[in-house]
Amino acid sequence: MNEMASLLIGLVSISDRASAGVYEDKGIPGLRDWFGAALKTPWRMETRLIPDEQATIERTLIELTDSSHCHLVLTTGGTGPAARDVTPEATLAVAHKVLPGFGEQMRQVSLKYVPTAILSRQVGVIRGSTLILNLPGQPKAIKETLDGVFPAVPYCIDLIGGPYIETHDEVCKVFRPKSALRPPPA
Repeated sequence: MNEMASLLIGLVSISDRASAGVYEDKGIPGLRDWFGAALKTPWRMETRLIPDEQATIERTLIELTDSSHCHLVLTTGGTGPAARDVTPEATLAVAHKVLPGFGEQMRQVSLKYVPTAILSRQVGVIRGSTLILNLPGQPKAIKETLDGVFPAVPYCIDLIGGPYIETHDEVCKVFRPKSALRPPPA
């Protein structure tokens, strides 16, 4: 990966057991694999594996947005109804703007595969010039969700001042209004 890439993605896996070493984290590898296949744009990542603690999640999101200057931060895990699932609360606590369409679409995509998707509380928000999205924790669900919502992500990042993101159309075809398209390089 090109270390001078302009696109910086924060990948945060939120799991008490994985962060304690009880089992291997599958969230970050699932995200890394999806982006490795989907993105044409050079990118690099900052990764974090943390427990389901609201204060820790908030600190991590603030650090990745305000200090590391990630353009996109994706979390996996902690979005269900269990008592320890506090990812949406932490995400909303650090948000400057809420984008309800992302959460709605993520649930719609997941409902095609499992009826328990109605239990998900995923959110999408903006903090400063960073888009933050909460994703499920399992690699299969991560892929399904990203396939369904990522087509809107590059244009959102355009609108909040981030880099122009291009994808491999066979993996994920991005949508932008005609006025926002850039001609391909010569």
